[in-house]
Amino acid sequence: MSLKAKLEAIIYAAETPITLDQLVQLAKESVINSGAADEAEVRSQVRAALEELGTDYAGADHGIEVRQLAGGYRMSTKPEQHDVVRAFAKSLKPPIRLSMPALETLAVIAYKQPVTVPEINDIRGVDCSGVIATLLDRKLVTTAGRKAVIGRPILYKTTKEFLLRFGLSDVGELPSMEEFEKLVAESFQSDLLPAQETAEPNAAPADDSAEAQALAAVQPSENDPAA
Repeated sequence: MSLKAKLEAIIYAAETPITLDQLVQLAKESVINSGAADEAEVRSQVRAALEELGTDYAGADHGIEVRQLAGGYRMSTKPEQHDVVRAFAKSLKPPIRLSMPALETLAVIAYKQPVTVPEINDIRGVDCSGVIATLLDRKLVTTAGRKAVIGRPILYKTTKEFLLRFGLSDVGELPSMEEFEKLVAESFQSDLLPAQETAEPNAAPADDSAEAQALAAVQPSENDPAA
């Protein structure tokens, strides 16, 4: 079996993106047995095989591709196939359900991270504690230590699951706020809970909501690396 075929099988079988270091260690013995002098040469051959594999799957005859995602390699459907795959996935299992307040809180965290609950509350104008719990449960955000101020509030940041959900390699690839809203709409629009089931206490009316102000507040500036 060729090195490229072995890497293809590993990436296909992996549930999460697999790193170059992991692939090197898994292929090391067979590559050395095939004549590689040392680990540096193994790494070089693995990297070359990955590039060749990516080129193979980039062809129009394939509906999937090998992508670098969240620090590793993963097979994923090509953008032009997302609609049919999404329809198929929804027929198999219930979709992830997030309320609009949860999505907007996620946007604040994504663009302001690491950020505390009081800071999120100030931006959105409502208490987001319950929403944070939902995002933690969905593994879209996680804790990032404590801020060095009085009370030492907990800091929150996005997770690898967030990167996977939005197809990002790292947070430096975050799109503009307009593009982010489009991604949210495409990913979650059909999965939203009815508004009456997800309303937050003391939330402002929808026509002039604190949530809308929050989305404007997290618009990255020209100097923001996330822009």
